[in-house]
Amino acid sequence: MIIKFKNNVTEEQVSRLKSKLLKQGFELHESIGETTHLLGVIGDTISYDINGLYAYEFIDNVLRVQEPFKKVNRKFKPDDTIVDVSGIEIGNKNIVIMGGPCAVESQEQMDEITPLLKSAGAKIVRGGAFKPRTSPYSFQGLGSEGLDILENISKKYKIPVVSEIMSVDELPLFVKQVDLIQVGARNMQNFNLLKELGKIDKPILLKRGLANTIEEWLMSAEYILSGGNSNVILCERGIRTYETSTRNTLDISSIPVIKKLTHLPIIVDPSHASGRWEYVESLSKAAIAAGADGLIIEVHQTPEQALSDGQQSLKPGRFNELIKNCKRIAEAVDRTLE
Repeated sequence: MIIKFKNNVTEEQVSRLKSKLLKQGFELHESIGETTHLLGVIGDTISYDINGLYAYEFIDNVLRVQEPFKKVNRKFKPDDTIVDVSGIEIGNKNIVIMGGPCAVESQEQMDEITPLLKSAGAKIVRGGAFKPRTSPYSFQGLGSEGLDILENISKKYKIPVVSEIMSVDELPLFVKQVDLIQVGARNMQNFNLLKELGKIDKPILLKRGLANTIEEWLMSAEYILSGGNSNVILCERGIRTYETSTRNTLDISSIPVIKKLTHLPIIVDPSHASGRWEYVESLSKAAIAAGADGLIIEVHQTPEQALSDGQQSLKPGRFNELIKNCKRIAEAVDRTLE
């Protein structure tokens, strides 16, 4: 249930109503925007008589929320959420590019590629320390050593880093060593992990599951927000369909749908969506044109020697050209890409 106040409402009037609703067992979510002042009421409101609320002269309108997700709902918070990742804002008019290898392979590798990523325009470096692989015989990542390397390059080159968490047990390390914690597609519905991520104030990058609906995706985000952490960035990385020409099918339509349903920012992963480096630039342009707030792209200096996903990784030179070409698309849709 959403309560919209009139423009002349006073702080004392709002406080009085909030006290009453809290005593009735409801959870409240207040949103104060430039032109609107809303109070989200979370709980069993099915039998609540909303007409009685109109007795308060300072209430303009009362609306029942039909969707199961509440705190991520744009009806609860009309203004876009801007997530700050160690000084890099995601969700404003500027499009943020994240780039780096699928897996952290060595300190030397990251020392070589990080300056190239920064000079091309990447604002956040990606790198997997713990790798979820389909085959148990594939490279599983360097683990905590990989996080140490990411922390080193973050401090050395003054750039935030993002890496994927696999287990609740790893959370203390990620809180200490990573600027943006990624929840991968296979963990999108790891509800125990989502609950724990809701208890911290570290930004979370939540990828869409392999075959999950948008509503299921948003309900996973709701787990994090319901725990108190509102710093969530959604990531569309393609879904599994009958098509085999690409690794996954990039659901471009999810971008405008997400923009309509929620206030959370959304970025796109064209690397995992396509599974082939030669399709990455086209999908990146399409994502920006559709309204994405950023991109996360796999980049490797020698993809043919990569320990993970070399076939979908761009070389630094191509990454640099991609960003230059994407700037034109950003300008066309009244966004900036610096």
